Amino acid sequence: MGSAFGTFGELLQGELPEHDGDFLVTLPVARWTMAAFRWDPGAGDLAVRPAQKTKALRLARMILEEERLPAGGLVTVSSVIPEGKGLASSSADLVATARAVGHALGTPMPAARIERLLARIEPTDGVLYPAIVAFHHRTVRLRAVLGALPAMGVVGIDEGGAVDTVAFNRVPKPYTAADRHEYARLLGRLTDAVRRRDLAEVGRVATRSALKNQRLRHKPSLERMREVCREVGGLGVAVGHSGTTLGVLLDTRDPAYTHRVTAAAQACAELAGGGGPYGGVAVYRTLSFRNTLRPGGPARPQGVAEAERPVVRAFSDHGPTHQ
Repeated sequence: MGSAFGTFGELLQGELPEHDGDFLVTLPVARWTMAAFRWDPGAGDLAVRPAQKTKALRLARMILEEERLPAGGLVTVSSVIPEGKGLASSSADLVATARAVGHALGTPMPAARIERLLARIEPTDGVLYPAIVAFHHRTVRLRAVLGALPAMGVVGIDEGGAVDTVAFNRVPKPYTAADRHEYARLLGRLTDAVRRRDLAEVGRVATRSALKNQRLRHKPSLERMREVCREVGGLGVAVGHSGTTLGVLLDTRDPAYTHRVTAAAQACAELAGGGGPYGGVAVYRTLSFRNTLRPGGPARPQGVAEAERPVVRAFSDHGPTHQ
């Protein structure tokens, strides 16, 4: 077995004034992909369920080839992360699959190896690290470990449709030199905010990133979501920069959290046009990792168990929930 969490879009995504400057900062949430691998060298070939999870199948085949083992067996992928919405569903599928295959074969599957394998398949989110990280998603490379934050609630909506992340990342981005320098400043602000556990500043940076992303992937609901955020006393707005989701960030430690999340869900339901009191709205909880990677990395988990331990604990404690 192997597992991986998803994200609610990104806290920040853009391009820095350097070579290979495309980057994002992850926002891990309690939504999960679980993968299972049963190696059967006598089967003659590999199969995957569901059949459309072809990237997971390709990854399993690549690992077996590296290990010089017969390509036979079954990969099974089960996920509660919606696809094509900017929630890192594909990245979670692949990371969970790599861990499952590593467990089944008894072979180490450290982060560096997973990165190298995934770089041959597609741009990838940084969900293999149990922390908030800055990640070069196009080249699949860790930039820095920022650390962990207190848990936040995210009241989210989906504007509909789906985005092909691979195609999105192939499109040239019209960033100016001024844009790149602003993204560098935003990354510095966010790095300091995570270190200080300053959720208000995290929300401000996330909102600014969402606004800057409008010319790349316009979200018609963004301005209304900002209004909802102000009305309910939220921290800011986070989006799937290459997806269709938007969400209001809320501090779960706030004594008025229950009131704020209810008010936000009611307002978002009207915006989403769904049925029922909270139709079309999902409430997520961000992951707050304990005993995780050292901030300011390049520190990496050295093996599968170390990388997955916080994931398994969080899954058993919080589980995937919809409110």
